[in-house]
Amino acid sequence: MFGFLKKKREEFNVVAPVSGILTKLEDVKDPVFAEKMMGDGFAIQPNDSTIVAPISGTIVSLPKTKHAIGIKTEDGIEVLVHIGLDTVDLNGEGFTAFAQEGNEIKQGDKLIEFDPEFMKQKGIDTTVMTIFTAGYDKKVLLLKDYGSKVEMNEVSSNRVRKYDRYN
Repeated sequence: MFGFLKKKREEFNVVAPVSGILTKLEDVKDPVFAEKMMGDGFAIQPNDSTIVAPISGTIVSLPKTKHAIGIKTEDGIEVLVHIGLDTVDLNGEGFTAFAQEGNEIKQGDKLIEFDPEFMKQKGIDTTVMTIFTAGYDKKVLLLKDYGSKVEMNEVSSNRVRKYDRYN
């Protein structure tokens, strides 16, 4: 057999970018995320303030506001980690970034910290969304039930299966 009829199957794990309670994207109090306008994914109600990389890849976006970070894998899958709702209006206040656009990062690398007390004072919802924005158009398969506690870097929190076309 020459291989052109073989179907390749690749799997990669996506870790929780923060510890907290796993939440449906549809329950996020922002229609852009809840209606999956940017893509499928999941949300976490955080009980920690450190955000780590859910996947390995290159940082393709990190706005000056530091409220979100975009990562692209070498396979072209793009993931956005968005911290909180209406956090863009904070203009970076309450956030510390530990990476820069263009950096190669590994899954689990520390990316951003946010100040939960500051967010609380400002009335900010700190829900952290992990969205597959490009390169992945299948349903995201979670290995835990919504409402479950997840730990930062917990590999079992989400697995994405990618099926390539026939070669």
